Amino acid sequence: MIQRVQTIFLFLVAVAMLTATSTTIWEQVNPDQTQKIKLTAWNLSTYSIDNGQEGAILAETSVFYIGILAIAAAALALYSLSQFKNRTKQMFLNMINSLLMGSTLGVVVYQSYQANTEINPAVQGAFVIGFYAIVAGIILNMISNRFIRRDEMLVKSVDRIR
Repeated sequence: MIQRVQTIFLFLVAVAMLTATSTTIWEQVNPDQTQKIKLTAWNLSTYSIDNGQEGAILAETSVFYIGILAIAAAALALYSLSQFKNRTKQMFLNMINSLLMGSTLGVVVYQSYQANTEINPAVQGAFVIGFYAIVAGIILNMISNRFIRRDEMLVKSVDRIR
């Protein structure tokens, strides 16, 4: 149902996860300012830096599983959105989606840590919009689950009165 607030939150979860697939998640520049590592949902790329601008790609590693996890989380959020008639099933789907998004976040942190040890272990690197989109997706999913639980408790209390 469109008029329920959890519908908006579940839609925003899908938008957040799709944003994570299309933007940069993490980046790091080496101390000499000659190389830059950029992690997206699909690739971990090392670029040369020429006059402050990204130059040629020096190395590229595929990390497609981050993108697949994020797309699966977005698809599960949209499927959960369509299951508004069965609130317990919707809460179960959201729980699975939380695990999926948590594993996405874990893989991103692991990949950024591994890439950071190669280029500049003294400095952490910068998480950018893709990372924060995943975090926002987890938070929005928890909020939507809270509203679904509130609806379920309201329906049970009305049934008890009858």
